[in-house]
Amino acid sequence: MNKTKQIIIVATLVIFCSLMKEVEISAVEQGSKGGSRTAPTLFGKDYDIDSVIASDAKVTRVEAGLRIETGHEKPWPGITLKAPEGKWDLSGFEYISVDVENIADEPATVSCRLDNPGADGTKNCVTDNITLSGGEQGTLTVRIFPVPWKLSGPLELIGMRGYPVHAGKIDTSNVTQILFFVTRPRIDHVFEIRNVRAGGSVTVLDANNFFPFIDEFGQFIHTDWPGKTHSLDELIAHGKAERKDIAAHEGPDDRNKYGGWTAGPQLNATGFFRVEKYKGKWWLVDPDGRLFWSHGADCVRSANATPISDREHYFRNLPEDGSQFAQFYGGGSWAPHGYYKDHSPYKTYDFSQANFLRKYGQDWADEFAVITHRRLKSWGMNTIANWSDSDIYLLRKTPYVCTISYGARRLEGSEGYWGKFFDVFDPSFREALQRRLESEEGRSIGDPWCIGYFVHNELAWGDEVSLALAALKSPAEQPSKEVFLDDLRAKYKTIDKLNTAWGTNHATWDALLQSTEAPDKEKAWADLTVFYTKIAETYFGIIHDELHKVAPNQLYMGCRFAWVNDRAARAAAKFCDIISYNRYTYSVAEHRPPEGIDKPTIIGEFHFGALDRGMFHTGLRKTASQQDRADKYKSYVQGALRNPYIVGTHWFQYKDQATTGRGDGENYQIGLIDVCDKPYPETIKAVREVGYNLYE
Repeated sequence: MNKTKQIIIVATLVIFCSLMKEVEISAVEQGSKGGSRTAPTLFGKDYDIDSVIASDAKVTRVEAGLRIETGHEKPWPGITLKAPEGKWDLSGFEYISVDVENIADEPATVSCRLDNPGADGTKNCVTDNITLSGGEQGTLTVRIFPVPWKLSGPLELIGMRGYPVHAGKIDTSNVTQILFFVTRPRIDHVFEIRNVRAGGSVTVLDANNFFPFIDEFGQFIHTDWPGKTHSLDELIAHGKAERKDIAAHEGPDDRNKYGGWTAGPQLNATGFFRVEKYKGKWWLVDPDGRLFWSHGADCVRSANATPISDREHYFRNLPEDGSQFAQFYGGGSWAPHGYYKDHSPYKTYDFSQANFLRKYGQDWADEFAVITHRRLKSWGMNTIANWSDSDIYLLRKTPYVCTISYGARRLEGSEGYWGKFFDVFDPSFREALQRRLESEEGRSIGDPWCIGYFVHNELAWGDEVSLALAALKSPAEQPSKEVFLDDLRAKYKTIDKLNTAWGTNHATWDALLQSTEAPDKEKAWADLTVFYTKIAETYFGIIHDELHKVAPNQLYMGCRFAWVNDRAARAAAKFCDIISYNRYTYSVAEHRPPEGIDKPTIIGEFHFGALDRGMFHTGLRKTASQQDRADKYKSYVQGALRNPYIVGTHWFQYKDQATTGRGDGENYQIGLIDVCDKPYPETIKAVREVGYNLYE
């Protein structure tokens, strides 16, 4: 036996000593400097099970791995596996993966955490999780290095959520333990783990020669991948190949012009989209009275600009002023987060639109709109969803939803990721909505192709007292605060009675009005929840009434909840035709509205991404590869189809975000097409498989 083989065997059997049934070592992976490392199985049959540390959990060996039974007394019940030799050296690998099976009947979210010394759940560790239905199996992947490229030295890179780095969140050469656990469970869980292994590879890039790193097409320069566009000829060739593909897949046969199911039942035709519960499942019904399930994509538009201010050196061959591609320079100021939050306004460049000009010629905008409708039909999609370009959807070849956004006075004591909540008791809230709806006259209002309206997005609903507390923390002139105090005066009559109930010591009602201190929310709970409900119902009620005045035949589809409590969701159910949720999870098969609410729901956003096509961030739900991404798309939408409440899913988004990010830095690999207008074949195959068989 030669020395190289001895080293590999020792590394496998000693450094990566195991607790599971031995798994065949994977093929050699490309390592960090053009060499190679063997991707190890981290655990095998010789691991000492008595060394497992259990917390509110029981662990037993099963044939293929470990069974973990967790209680629900502690906040994070689970197990800790110590590295047998003190550490695992995972240098050069991107991630670890573990196969997980939920043995119990109830859904479970299983987390895996890799630790360096001093890990506390936030620092010196990386964590990810997987949610599995009862009896379901899946693969949980934890990225130990953020991207597949490592810089040889530190560089300052700005304006992006993900990018090549010199060092990741943890020292991959010194992983001392791995934890498996569930978070704050209400019930006991039982799950099994198998085949814990490292995978992927990290390539070192010379920091001294890193700039520029974006080519004239908007792609990463320092790597290659299947489907990358290397030349104008390839860009044109990709377009010709796609047109042949569309001609061979013109769309499902059993559909009417709206995408409704002609082979299904004939229901009442109203000339507009509506909802109906049919044989125990909620459905959309199209204008012709056919069952319709909304299978669509968000952000169907050509624009995809990226900021270039303060980082012009990132880009190779930006066009000179006066050239035909200089028309794609622009400006921006929207940046709620990230570098450009404090560096606005900024200059931008749009690589996507420049590529459309290269591909389609001077009439690129019209050509892009036409091919988009043909694509969606060919892919088995039937909806142009939120944030899309009216110039595209008003061609009226694909049903669409209309996005209603507007500004109004804010509730100053509130806070949220995208900004403060609205003060719904200020007249500006209704007046601004009325003005915004006026602009839809002759466009979406009364249009049978318009499914309905989303109004606002991912508002800061907080917990079920947060908005009432926000009113009390606002200045005295805040209308919501004045309304709340009027309600309290009507109930308590005197300030002394309020003080007794709340445990406060306000001298007068005016003193309470002037105060911006929050009361003890437990003592004030009853009054806070009542006023929270009043805010929520006023919000949805005003929008419902104003929409119904001008578009009585079209659907009010809510505000696309991201963070929500049951009190807000119940208010939505009272006024909305459909309750909308943005759900970035791996499954919505078990998603339900609050108990006792029988209303249809729609998924306004979801996505998955991978890092095997030259981009730097997977988006909010990561996958191991484009095929894994496609598989998870199929699983997600099919789970939604089985759900009796869900009437549609909308993928976020139609195109990849710019490799160097939008204004807030998001640079996710989440498109159905890339920056060069090329569809991702693995994902499109999955979209078609789902779309062509929606109703069966």
